[in-house]
Amino acid sequence: MLRRPVNYLPTRADHPKTGREQEAFHPAAAALARERFGRKVFVRAVVEVSNFCRQNCSYCGMRRDNRSLERFRASHDQIAELILEHRPPSVTDINIQAGEDPKAVRELVLPLIQTLRRDSNLGISVCLGSLTPELYDQLQAAGASVYILKFETGDPAHYTEMQSPGSFEERTANIRYLAARGWNVSSGFIAGLPNQSEECLLQSFRVAAELPLDGCSVSPFVPGDETPCAHLSAPSIDLTLNSMAALRRMRPDWLIPAVSALNLAEPGSGYRRGLRTGANLVTINMTPSAFRDDYLLYKRNRFIMTEEAILRAIEAERLEPSAIGLAQHYQGRKAQLAVA
Repeated sequence: MLRRPVNYLPTRADHPKTGREQEAFHPAAAALARERFGRKVFVRAVVEVSNFCRQNCSYCGMRRDNRSLERFRASHDQIAELILEHRPPSVTDINIQAGEDPKAVRELVLPLIQTLRRDSNLGISVCLGSLTPELYDQLQAAGASVYILKFETGDPAHYTEMQSPGSFEERTANIRYLAARGWNVSSGFIAGLPNQSEECLLQSFRVAAELPLDGCSVSPFVPGDETPCAHLSAPSIDLTLNSMAALRRMRPDWLIPAVSALNLAEPGSGYRRGLRTGANLVTINMTPSAFRDDYLLYKRNRFIMTEEAILRAIEAERLEPSAIGLAQHYQGRKAQLAVA
């Protein structure tokens, strides 16, 4: 995969924390995004189709040991109608997301992608965890082109401590496989996880720089309901925002999302502050209301990003939705890199 080199890699000495350094760093990161993308922000929707999960991450409420969670798998017809007939006009791409549930991938997601590819021109992303090469290839053949697979934390020992999916080596090998097969791969990590040292966080940047990625997120650690981490305190949102700005400085060409958890980390203003760090991807939640509370990434009392909330935040930051979708953007970018 052809990639641009990183512009910058954060170190202990120059990664800002608070105050004047932060006030200068965030606008500078946002300016890099505007130079590359203008004031356009990509707008996608997510539909969460299953909360069954065979993994046991200590920070996620959908972990397999959570016996109090009511599990669900949506139906093909329900989700297909929702997306095809009721998606917001601003949406150019759909992200199909689930816990790590191969049964749902085979029986629901694959036929759903085929339906969407036949009946719409939506770009299709999937966030389905670590699967077999055969399933990755089937998803791609069905019509998905973007795979989201987060590496969570860049330190292998910390990855094991957090009971993150499988092993760190397996996770990063899957990312490399996906990229080698022609997927556009987005990944991500969590800022402020328990026992995450400064060096551990910096290692996440190094891993992101080394992997063949087209985008990357930074999510704040939120002590999740019904997890072993529920009793812990959340770190300041500044840790996540500084990391987002550093990521933008590192790779001005990346798609970097403003994640919904920013609103949990700082209710009322966290999401807009994420856009001010150079985030250029937003996500409307289209999950049926009957399922939302049980898709337990963080809290049952979720902050649902509706189209109204998304467009209001974009407008407030003097940004505007992109008429070009993620899939189309990536196709154009690949053509440019091939010529360069």
